[in-house]
Amino acid sequence: MPEPACDDHLPDHAARLRDAAGFVFDMDGTIALGDAKSGGHKALPHAVALLETLERRGIPFVVFTNGTAKAPADYAASLRAAGFPVSDAQMLTPSASAAAWFVAQGMRRVRVLGNAGCAAPLRAAGLEVIDPTAPAQDVEAVYTGWFREFDFAALEAACDSLWHGARLFTASNVPFFATATGRAIGSSFAINAMLTAMTGKRARILGKPSRVALDVARQVMGLPRSAVRQMVVVGDDPALEMRMANAAGALAVGLTTGLMQSTTDLPARDTPAVLLTGLEPVLAALG
Repeated sequence: MPEPACDDHLPDHAARLRDAAGFVFDMDGTIALGDAKSGGHKALPHAVALLETLERRGIPFVVFTNGTAKAPADYAASLRAAGFPVSDAQMLTPSASAAAWFVAQGMRRVRVLGNAGCAAPLRAAGLEVIDPTAPAQDVEAVYTGWFREFDFAALEAACDSLWHGARLFTASNVPFFATATGRAIGSSFAINAMLTAMTGKRARILGKPSRVALDVARQVMGLPRSAVRQMVVVGDDPALEMRMANAAGALAVGLTTGLMQSTTDLPARDTPAVLLTGLEPVLAALG
């Protein structure tokens, strides 16, 4: 695959952007960055105008963060405070896609190694959420997410569930994510490594870049399965948004505003169709 240079004109993709069935945006490093002073978010240039344009034109979009530190409604409120036209229903986290998948699979009892925000979508879906250290039998799944409070008691409880037949799932298995002060460590990556080392079980990802995550985003936008190749995925992480888009045939638009700075040495599956230095070219392509 030829390496796409940073191209702020999008001549080869403007028509596909204008005719897109729907957009999936990453949050941190793509449309916003965490604001340490306020505990909220600060919009990146042109991000608010882009989402306002999509809303005005009636083009569906969702914001899909790979974070699970908060419930989707809390992230949506933070983005609205930063000026974004994002409803609660348009905000997704890996726990939202995980909840939908667990319900579809008929799984009911899930031990969540995560905080209240991580567990909230599972509880809302009617799943029985087992707390990290609570004694429990017949646990069907262990699900890992944002959990800086992880301790030895949680490790022992999770291992016990896995040794007794539970399957291992995770919101995310990437080591880093973008913040206003640089990259931060993803807690579930470290937790997954410990659980795999202790039990031999590998975590199945239910957030990005899984097809589960993309399908839930598509369904939230009200799009049929056949529309996936007319979708656009915009993000800053080659191993998340770009991989998810490429695997499904959606248009992968990469940004250098977060983790990705070039496409050098990226495998084909993680290489964006176009790499941009900001969102202004996408806004311009939409007219």
